[in-house]
Amino acid sequence: MESLTTGTMAGTGSFRCQACGYVVTVAATEELPPCSGCGGDQYVRASLFAGGRFQKQATESPTAEEREAVRAQARERIDAPGRYLAFELGDDLRLLRLDREWTRIGRSLAADVRFDDPTVSRRHALIVRQADGVRVLDDRSLNGVFVNEERVEWRMLADGDEITVGRYRLHFLEHTAAAIDQAGEPSGMRTP
Repeated sequence: MESLTTGTMAGTGSFRCQACGYVVTVAATEELPPCSGCGGDQYVRASLFAGGRFQKQATESPTAEEREAVRAQARERIDAPGRYLAFELGDDLRLLRLDREWTRIGRSLAADVRFDDPTVSRRHALIVRQADGVRVLDDRSLNGVFVNEERVEWRMLADGDEITVGRYRLHFLEHTAAAIDQAGEPSGMRTP
């Protein structure tokens, strides 16, 4: 597929940034602008079927060691028993305790976990807490919801499961009082 750069008169259509996947649509007389998602300047013509939103690229997947490092870093920050979602936003590791029955994930301003990214639908996924456990539901998203690299409509979650929403990876962590006791004092109370 032909690669285009910022400033190119590319013709009418949609073009996908090769660095982050952001899609921009231009008219025949417009030039390709710098990517709004990452500032990149390399584009390819967007297509639903050629490396587009329905296909995952192998380079997007972190290694098992990288995934475990994120989970370990998140577990170190947990200081109370409960169920949590851990995810990276830029260079920041975020930790969200799942206290409510419903947790909404999406691009909408009403989402509890909001990703302002074109790979995420406005209403992408729901995390539902019930007496029999925690499950993730696909909330009619375009790109789907994946649990441990498998596309799902809904799935019961277990400690350590990885949920993929667009290009973001969230880790479901279930932390018990026994795990805190086993690790010693909670990380927030450790003395240097």
